[in-house]
Amino acid sequence: MLEYKGKPLVRSGNTIYYGDINDAYVVCINIKNSSKLKDIKLAEDVTIQLLSTDDSLSPKDKIIKKSEKKGLFNALDLGSAWLERQLKKG
Repeated sequence: MLEYKGKPLVRSGNTIYYGDINDAYVVCINIKNSSKLKDIKLAEDVTIQLLSTDDSLSPKDKIIKKSEKKGLFNALDLGSAWLERQLKKG
């Protein structure tokens, strides 16, 4: 399994989930568009959401934080910081 900073990364199409689904929160990264560099697709515009995994919440209420970034690394870096802080809060 692919990991970033010790937490799992799971991809489905243009959506990447970061974090353990058994934790109280995960990060959802949605790649809105990408460019091609030789044979590689690079993420350009990315939406990041910090989500609660509480099934009793409505989809709208599950969104704790939301932002947009340029590039996948910037999105993962911000998402990782959000997730670590939120998991420490409880």
